[in-house]
Amino acid sequence: MAGTAEEASGRWPDSAADVGGPTEKDTKKRRDFRPPRRKSIEVRVGGIVLGGEHPIRVQTMTTSRTSDLDAVLAEARRLEESGAELIRVTVRDAESLANVPALKAALRVPLVADIHFDYRMAIGSMDAGADKVRINPGNIGGEERFREVVRAAAARGAAIRIGINSGSLERDLLEKYGYPCPEALRDSALRWVERCESWGFRNIVISVKSSDVPAMVESYRLVAAACSYPLHLGVTEAGPPPYGTIKSAVGMGALLLEGIGDTIRVSLTADSVLEIQAGFDILQAAGRRLTRPELIACPTCGRKEIDVEKMAAEVKAELGRRGIRRPIKISILGCVVNGPGEAREADVGIAVGKGKGVVFRRGEVVRSAEVSAITDALMEEIERFLAEESGVEG
Repeated sequence: MAGTAEEASGRWPDSAADVGGPTEKDTKKRRDFRPPRRKSIEVRVGGIVLGGEHPIRVQTMTTSRTSDLDAVLAEARRLEESGAELIRVTVRDAESLANVPALKAALRVPLVADIHFDYRMAIGSMDAGADKVRINPGNIGGEERFREVVRAAAARGAAIRIGINSGSLERDLLEKYGYPCPEALRDSALRWVERCESWGFRNIVISVKSSDVPAMVESYRLVAAACSYPLHLGVTEAGPPPYGTIKSAVGMGALLLEGIGDTIRVSLTADSVLEIQAGFDILQAAGRRLTRPELIACPTCGRKEIDVEKMAAEVKAELGRRGIRRPIKISILGCVVNGPGEAREADVGIAVGKGKGVVFRRGEVVRSAEVSAITDALMEEIERFLAEESGVEG
């Protein structure tokens, strides 16, 4: 295949338009292209609010036994330091319940109690300071016991997540639909929401998780269309990474791209810290919450003029060394073919070819440098770009 005109002439293009890349007008459309986020009511959970226009929160759950105070405290603190914005612990017995006050006192983020079967554990957890309880009404012992939990939440200003799953659906819904389909999960969730509303309680978050990604996505779509409560997204029992992470990204990513979701948990058979990292990665990739720099790097091919993998690692390390944590798109491209066009997708980027490199800002060449100095030139331009975006003189 013949090379491009730029390769034949040795001339670097001056902009994306020179190689048929997107125009500035096209880029603006792409930057703005994102379905609006679903409008949900606001629900307070401790010191944060879910729903409305508030950030989509990343949460996780401890794997230690809550009855082992030293272990669960150490894990919870590590999760908080890693960025968890809500931390859930299972409260299954009196020994676990006894440690809820210490956990609440030790954490700065909201504490969620995960309850199954024993409604008294839910009430006791809220008495001990839990900001929210996760309840599956189908296994809590009936409507009256669920109503006792709701009364306790209302009295203490706590929130309730109505967590529906296929294993605890009501018998009449299984008879109606024949199996735990998305429509059955929707009907179950709405049934319990309506009961809460009839009792005057609306501090509700809903989840309708499934380990089957298509079913999970459809279940949330149905619930999102039927009510305005905040939704907790998750693919339950996703399994070990990397597949569990990919599975979660496919399911939650599909919904986030549609504007559905107010808090997420990536359920991995792994260290819970990995759940937090994956959660923020999914939000960033979906464009729903940008929390750090994003590197755009070519997958490498026979055209590359530099070791793209090595340079990407160097840039990532340099971002960390300089403490650059603000959202910014940075492209690292190893040849002239896609450099200018793809660089317009990034805020700042570099492309290398013919023994030298150039630095782009939103597709326009702003400087050139020898390959040996291109990383420094890129970092200087990144810092200049961020300073200008903040209105700070360089």
